[in-house]
Amino acid sequence: MSEATTGVPSVYPTLLYRDAKAAITVLTEAFGFTRGSVYEGEGGVVEHAELSLGNGSVLLGSTGRGGPFDAAMKDAGPSGVYVVVADVDAHHRHAVEHGAALGVEILMPPTDQDYGGRDYMARDPEGTIWSFGTYVPGAHG
Repeated sequence: MSEATTGVPSVYPTLLYRDAKAAITVLTEAFGFTRGSVYEGEGGVVEHAELSLGNGSVLLGSTGRGGPFDAAMKDAGPSGVYVVVADVDAHHRHAVEHGAALGVEILMPPTDQDYGGRDYMARDPEGTIWSFGTYVPGAHG
């Protein structure tokens, strides 16, 4: 079954962080995401946040807030997220300049891949692996 949407992504990575507020800062300041909706509960717990980059978005929240998703993710390890960007080298420079003070670790510098893309890889302070590249899945072959 295929659900077609025009101009709207149909897949949204969903992540939980011990410190969701810090994660929002890392993603916006180091990686250039735009802060969308952020809903907080008691004590500043992030119940739900939406951040966007290009025409894609990532959803995130705080761990330990209860509910079925929190319970299912309890023992899940870090995730990997791939994001398409137009200029990998400029994006990488920005991440290096703004991410180091936020605890971002660059794991691989911009690298040309055999499958035609160019990308780099970074780890955020809670272990999620972020890859940013020019390869557009489904656009080749």
